[in-house]
Amino acid sequence: MSALPRHVPSSNDLHDVRWLRSSYSTGANNCVETARPSGGPWAGLLAVRDSKDPAGPALLFSPGSWAGFTTAFRS
Repeated sequence: MSALPRHVPSSNDLHDVRWLRSSYSTGANNCVETARPSGGPWAGLLAVRDSKDPAGPALLFSPGSWAGFTTAFRS
């Protein structure tokens, strides 16, 4: 069994995804965006990218890892 990918070199490699920003974003392009790829090796993972570099890399997280991060961040 191979390890899950941890990132993609370019967010453009994630086809047919809808990138979302937090409703708390001010529109100043200084936040992160998330997407849920539905196909390929990234299916079921959460992609996160920098809104200032939409064609740049995206980090990939399992749903459980992302939930743990956001829970710890809120604490």
